[in-house]
Amino acid sequence: MPLSLPLRRIAALAAFAICAAILPARAEMAAPTGEVILTVSGTIAETNSPEGAAFDMEMLQALPAISFETTTTWTEGPHTFEGVPLKTLLDAVGAEGGKITATALNSYSVDIPLDAVEDAAPIIAYHIDGETFSRRDKGPLWIVFPYDSSDKYQSELVYGWSIWQLAGLTISN
Repeated sequence: MPLSLPLRRIAALAAFAICAAILPARAEMAAPTGEVILTVSGTIAETNSPEGAAFDMEMLQALPAISFETTTTWTEGPHTFEGVPLKTLLDAVGAEGGKITATALNSYSVDIPLDAVEDAAPIIAYHIDGETFSRRDKGPLWIVFPYDSSDKYQSELVYGWSIWQLAGLTISN
């Protein structure tokens, strides 16, 4: 038996309400208001610029951050590094693929397999011992692993992924 007009409206409203509840709400990614210091491009779902997902320092610092103390082959003694885990950043932009090409300000680049990225390592460090990095001192961003926490982070391969003066990440298959 066909539904009457009022029942059809109720059924349509109920279907709309169910769809609205099931589908995730997606807020658009905000555009940076300060100087862009990192651009993520390639196979990503979230963008805020023609180049991809552009971040200023405030946007990076708004993401969940972690810190750890470690030594590096490029600095003297242990230092505390703070920054956003690379996995957190990749999740924020909806990255999908098998490879990350990290590029420095001087166009030096290195490929990092996506499966080498863990929940807490590496981080995109923006502080060393509570201070920002200057460009003269490997900043403003540096991919850092907790080298002292495990032998798996103490290899030439991992050291090679530890790019400083990071300016861009390109995600690809």
